[in-house]
Amino acid sequence: MTHPAGPLPPDAPAVCARHPDRPTGLSCARCGRPACTDCLREASVGYQCVDCVAEGNRSVRQGGARRGVTLAGAQQRSRARPIVTPVLVALNVLVFAWTVVQSGSLGGNYASALFQDWVLQSDDIAAGDWWRLVTAGFLHYGPLHLVFNMLALWVIGRDVETVLGRTRFLAVYLVSLLGGSAAVMLFSPNAAVAGASGAVFGLMGGLAVVLRRMRVPPSQAFGLIAVNIVISVVLPGISLAGHLGGLVVGAAATAALVYAPARNRNLVQAGAIAGLAVVALLAITLSL
Repeated sequence: MTHPAGPLPPDAPAVCARHPDRPTGLSCARCGRPACTDCLREASVGYQCVDCVAEGNRSVRQGGARRGVTLAGAQQRSRARPIVTPVLVALNVLVFAWTVVQSGSLGGNYASALFQDWVLQSDDIAAGDWWRLVTAGFLHYGPLHLVFNMLALWVIGRDVETVLGRTRFLAVYLVSLLGGSAAVMLFSPNAAVAGASGAVFGLMGGLAVVLRRMRVPPSQAFGLIAVNIVISVVLPGISLAGHLGGLVVGAAATAALVYAPARNRNLVQAGAIAGLAVVALLAITLSL
């Protein structure tokens, strides 16, 4: 979440066995092969790929995304492609490009006026610049910081967005970003923090929860989280507090979405997300 880099994506992201052009963090509960959300079907034990379903000649309940309903209850066509994830990537890239133009430097873009107006600093928050809690998540210290975060967002975000639905995915992303900012305010108040890492860590936590909910072994997600926590500790200039704050809030938000009861589901989900945002804001207020 801070200079010089955010969470690193896996060295070789798994790709869907049937769609080699689609990186995915999901896999078939039966054969273990990587599979995208279009190739997974709900089975008696976890989610299985279409090949295993056909091979076993099972009568699979037509649920989840095949009915046009995501795991979290959002209405969505089964073949709908992620939109929020590429939009978020584009916004981050555009903001970075603008800071480069303003500063006249690719590596020293943090000297730009926009960067100085948006970066997360406790003194500015105390002075009333509350927008920095969110806008800092769209700033990056140099091209490597941007590339690492956007690669992780692209690989993880598309799977999580497809499972949760666009609106719920965006809610998890933003509340994770807020949770990361709150953790920074509480535990690293003197740092000038920027980057999408808190939100990306939130998606990592969300992916682990989604896999657990789908009864798919979440070992890959846990491994990814562990590697990136180690990187956050080992490399200098990285906000461990921001990463862990985003991770915890993102996992909690996703759990609230995918485990919400069918009755009054939307109300429960909205209340849970709002509650997490309020807790984060209260923590920030207490830190000032």
